[in-house]
Amino acid sequence: MSEAASAQAVRATIGDSEFDRDTAVTLRAPGVYDVDLSPGWTIISAVNGGYLLAVLGRALADALPHDDPFTISAHYLTASQPGPAVVRTDVVRTGRTLSTGQASLLQYDDEGREVERIRVLASYGDLSALPDDVRTTATPPAIPPMEHCFGPEDGPAPIDGSSAITERLMLKLDPSTLGWALGAPSGRGEMRAWFGLADGRDADPLSLLLAVDALPPTAFEIGLSGWVPTVELTVHVRCRPAPGPLRVSITTRNLAGGFLEEDAEVWDSADRLVAQSRQLARVRLG
Repeated sequence: MSEAASAQAVRATIGDSEFDRDTAVTLRAPGVYDVDLSPGWTIISAVNGGYLLAVLGRALADALPHDDPFTISAHYLTASQPGPAVVRTDVVRTGRTLSTGQASLLQYDDEGREVERIRVLASYGDLSALPDDVRTTATPPAIPPMEHCFGPEDGPAPIDGSSAITERLMLKLDPSTLGWALGAPSGRGEMRAWFGLADGRDADPLSLLLAVDALPPTAFEIGLSGWVPTVELTVHVRCRPAPGPLRVSITTRNLAGGFLEEDAEVWDSADRLVAQSRQLARVRLG
């Protein structure tokens, strides 16, 4: 095996991967963190919202006495750009099983004025301490085997602008949700895919915050195109994911007034529902 091939065969690990390096935060003062938003997680003209949520999630994990996000709600105020940013955190309450905090990500405009990009409120706990009892009617999404699905590398880029994030993901889309890529959207607001990080790093609670917002927008399959900016995104992390690829299913039932909702479920290789989310997004009509 060549040296290059051998290097590609080495899987990244949690704590030592591109995702970990690009979401790293540096403590500047109590509750204040510096971060450099990587251009590698951009789509069209802005930094991906799931990646940004993971950055804020990492800062809160450091600021709070608990490590794992249980629920995190973000309001996206202005579009973030690659480059320096500051995360300011505030501990709202700490308890034995849950702690709650809020955080804001800020950048500076061309005139040096501080601009708030995102504000979040989150509760953290210890996923390892949760009981094993599960009572659910939810079932994993029916997605064809990975070899029968298609990734961004299998066709031309469907949108103008940056698609750098796709180079950092292992994304294999269910063919039944790919009509938009062939010019024949189904009209159903559905998107399903196998998901992972391209360097082989296994999923953890922080990368689940990325997974819920990493697929193409359901608006594409409804017949719309272009940027679909997130207004608000809430994620519930239900348990620590098992090693292996994830399955992500996203649905939209209602587009009205130029806004749509996206409900996401993330399932791990052990057929467990590990994360759920709902976001409100704006669409460009006409």
